[in-house]
Amino acid sequence: MGFADLLDEVGGFGRYQWLHVTLISLPGLMMASQNLLNNFVSGIPAHHCSLPANQSLYNLSHYQVDEKQMLKAFIPPDSSGNRLDRCRRYVEPQWQLLAANASGNVSQLQTEGCVDGWTFDRSEFHATTVSEWDLVCSLRPLKQMIQTIYMGGVLTGAIIYGGLSDRFGRRSVLIWSYLQLGVLGCSSALSPSYSTYCIFRFLSGMAVSGVILNGVSLKVEWIPTKARTLVGTLTSFFFTFGQMILAGLAYWLRDWRKLQVIVSAPHFLFFAYSWWYSESARWLVLKRRSEDALKTLHRVARINGKPEIIDKLTLEVLHSHMNKEIESSRSSFTAYDLLRTRGMRRISICLIAVWFSTSFAYYGLAMDLQKFGVSIYLMQIIFGAVDFPAKLLALAMLTYLGRRVSQAACLFLSALIIFANIFVPADMQTIRTTLACLGKGFTSASFTTVYLYTGELYPTIIRQTGMGLVSTMARIGSMAAPAVLILDEVLPALPSVVYGGAAVLAGGFACFLPETLNVPLPDTIEDVEEKWSGRSPAHQHEGVSLNEGVASEDDQVASKEGVVVKELKEAEGTGLNAL
Repeated sequence: MGFADLLDEVGGFGRYQWLHVTLISLPGLMMASQNLLNNFVSGIPAHHCSLPANQSLYNLSHYQVDEKQMLKAFIPPDSSGNRLDRCRRYVEPQWQLLAANASGNVSQLQTEGCVDGWTFDRSEFHATTVSEWDLVCSLRPLKQMIQTIYMGGVLTGAIIYGGLSDRFGRRSVLIWSYLQLGVLGCSSALSPSYSTYCIFRFLSGMAVSGVILNGVSLKVEWIPTKARTLVGTLTSFFFTFGQMILAGLAYWLRDWRKLQVIVSAPHFLFFAYSWWYSESARWLVLKRRSEDALKTLHRVARINGKPEIIDKLTLEVLHSHMNKEIESSRSSFTAYDLLRTRGMRRISICLIAVWFSTSFAYYGLAMDLQKFGVSIYLMQIIFGAVDFPAKLLALAMLTYLGRRVSQAACLFLSALIIFANIFVPADMQTIRTTLACLGKGFTSASFTTVYLYTGELYPTIIRQTGMGLVSTMARIGSMAAPAVLILDEVLPALPSVVYGGAAVLAGGFACFLPETLNVPLPDTIEDVEEKWSGRSPAHQHEGVSLNEGVASEDDQVASKEGVVVKELKEAEGTGLNAL
């Protein structure tokens, strides 16, 4: 007996669950906007050095040449010779270059930096943080730093709000996170300086983590076990739709301040209706608030059309169903227990590599849309649309090939495609774009696979801690990805080599993970050791302190028959399934 049986008695996946899942999933439409916002808010318009104040194009209109030709007298060509240099200009105007048959070695002409600032093209972006604060040339790394700082906020939020949700409940922290993201997101649009904007983005990242972490935890804790995999995969499509919505909004507005407000304001609506949510009954019971848990279950039963259950469902019945979870919660586990025994150590090390590299490669591809030479708005729609077949492919592979083969195959294939794109000439944009979309699709499928896989590998009593560990590594990967893009200043192919290499390494680690297809979920560390390390942890490490470790054989058999996942932070509970 367990909490899953209680959920079945109050209606299973009934009317309440439909409303609950839908309302919590709706903010996922805006999560893509927050995570990928820097593509548009900090888009880099075409630009060149501003002309000297006494040499404006308006004053030179008497010359019988067009504006683009006129610029050749002031701006040298770049190293490719196909376009004007973005960071240098001639010290003196070179009028002879305007002649129809002009020739000569322009590399010998004296140049200087953009001492009068830059002139930005307004056709693709009306205004971005780059054009407003001149984040180009020597300051170009500051553009990528915005995304790294934002992801740092997401990581910090996962640590802070994860602890707060265990103390104050998922519902309370989720409601606060909606309000924080709405206020700080809109405030970002009023930023007078780069540093102020970075601070607001860091705090917004913290709120995003609170929304995802607690929203998905609260969602899955009210879903019957058999429905979790399907519901988790389907609700992740909200993020996919969100990517395409972001492209549409960015194309419509083309102003970073307006876009910042539009993608943040809906969180005030989410804040308004989030008061309807019910707190997790599991969490309430484990926090010794059984009466509140009982009232919550009665409310769910009424909404699901099961009023006859209310009289039957008493505190005694609740405690009898939750006895195993209550007993397990009295044991104290730390991150050290994830590495203490042989089986757990193997699982944790491999999962750390897989989560880091998947997030690293995913954001490396998703955050550099301007390099393909195609409209950035169209690329965002294509990158969003490719997630649909990718996630369906992952679902099919997980069902028929198993978890380990699916995970390794997705990582190796994404690496192969990333490497292949290095050798495609820059002028073959169609092929480059197609390969990039395939790479993005396989990294997305890798994410879908690893959510489920991780939840099946870690035992119930320490799943919360394990998911926290791998979530941290994923956030570190997403922080590092934008910074690696700066390496293209050294060698254009270098970022792709790094992303692809990380995926190959992680694919190798994935091969050492045990298969979990059609295998019962482990409930204790002993279960993990007996299933996947081939030996009992009692012989392996005498210092493992587990109540279940001294249980009788009959108790262990009963335990395995009645395994119910406690899911305080289930596989989806880290919130990374929004990716």
